[in-house]
Amino acid sequence: MDVSLKLYVGFFLLYMLSLEQSLANNSSSFPSNFFFGTSSSAYQYEGAYLANGKGLNNWDVYSHKPGNLIVDGSNADIAVDHYHRYLEDIDLMHSLGVNSYRFSISWARILPKGRFGEINEAGIKFYNNLIDGLLLKGLFAFLESLFLSFLHIDICFKSFGDRVKYWVTFNEPSFQVKFGFQAGTFPPSRCSKPFGNCTYGDSEKEPFITAHNIILAHIAAVHIYRTKYQATQGGSIGIVLHCFWYEPISNSVADKLAAERAQSFSINWYVPFTILFFIFYTNEAVVYELETVLQKLNKGLDFIGINHYTSYYVQDCMFSACEPGPGTSKMEGYFAQSSQKNGTRIGEPTELVGRNVYPQGMEKIVTYLKDRYHNVPMIITENGYGDMNKPNSTTESLLHDVERIKYLAGYLDALSTAIRKGADVRGYFVWSLLDNFEWNSGYTIRFGLHHVDYETLRRTPKSSATWYRNLISQHIAKDCKKHHMFCNNIVD
Repeated sequence: MDVSLKLYVGFFLLYMLSLEQSLANNSSSFPSNFFFGTSSSAYQYEGAYLANGKGLNNWDVYSHKPGNLIVDGSNADIAVDHYHRYLEDIDLMHSLGVNSYRFSISWARILPKGRFGEINEAGIKFYNNLIDGLLLKGLFAFLESLFLSFLHIDICFKSFGDRVKYWVTFNEPSFQVKFGFQAGTFPPSRCSKPFGNCTYGDSEKEPFITAHNIILAHIAAVHIYRTKYQATQGGSIGIVLHCFWYEPISNSVADKLAAERAQSFSINWYVPFTILFFIFYTNEAVVYELETVLQKLNKGLDFIGINHYTSYYVQDCMFSACEPGPGTSKMEGYFAQSSQKNGTRIGEPTELVGRNVYPQGMEKIVTYLKDRYHNVPMIITENGYGDMNKPNSTTESLLHDVERIKYLAGYLDALSTAIRKGADVRGYFVWSLLDNFEWNSGYTIRFGLHHVDYETLRRTPKSSATWYRNLISQHIAKDCKKHHMFCNNIVD
């Protein structure tokens, strides 16, 4: 080993030690029953395209359609083959010491012909096996199930509710609406100019109709679970929101109101008991069955899931002129977002466009939701760092992911501060256990704690996996000592 490499290794080990020590003091800030986990999603992980009776989902169709926007021309026909390797992946989770795993259901695997077809028992069996495998290793299952009809709801609750105690109705509805029905960059690729160039769609009406239907579906799912299943199954149900932190670019009243509008259009719109804000801000939106909806708003959530990655500055565009961009139109809330203020970035830039490291945003968004929604229980359902899979990237460089460790350490530190100040946060899930298919970015971005060789599908732990494992071990050890308990679940 040459001198320069020895110096690098030495620096890296010292740096890892300093990060672990800095978080060791904060690990006790997390409650004893805190969920530490990792997150995934069916299409991005499972693969097994059309295997064992699976039908087509909208991303199957989109990714095989000529002219799609996937930058590397790839698809998730194989992805990371979680469908066939789930036991191996559960072992990876167990080696991390996590106590929970968040995943989603592929409806094309369970109802390959939609609501008019038969249930595919092979699909039910796969998810039963996955859930049972998690429980055998002591992991809680957090299940996202995009509820499309009453039939879907009953299938999930009946098939898995005896073991699944945490349900998510929708994941990131604001992104589904924006990219599917406004910009048209995600399936079903509906939009109109100037927001996008699609064959079909109306970017000024369809996003509101879609969002309204999502709210109705969420309320229906919660109502059915609470009236038919919750008493006997004892679970909780919530929704997951993609939460940017929007920092006013100045102290002016106009910019502060713009930041609030930005949150209302991306978060508050979808929290059922705040639908009146949605109506106020979008008085030309199409709103149906309002009285029926309002009757069911009471206690519409057991928890809010928070997907948080980055933050932006926001300035007002209602009373000031802005260059066209995300958020500046009437239907988006008349605000402009930027990563810079007077030439200075809000945080250290990452390799991903528009992603900056601003840990304070974690504390601020959690505190915002705590104050606005009377400290409803919260779970950080996604937080992670992506790096580009560049042509000259070596496996060795991808494995020594110092920047990911710095990112996770900073955001967890900020989260612990919010908890110490009273926020009722119940868990934290890293995105993601594995490198995987990242939607229109294909396989060009890696978020995993484990490196995946996409040719062999071999999983290799990165330095961040070791770091996360040590953090969890320290938390468990401190909690055992604090409560004078003997704990045998600390990962050796």
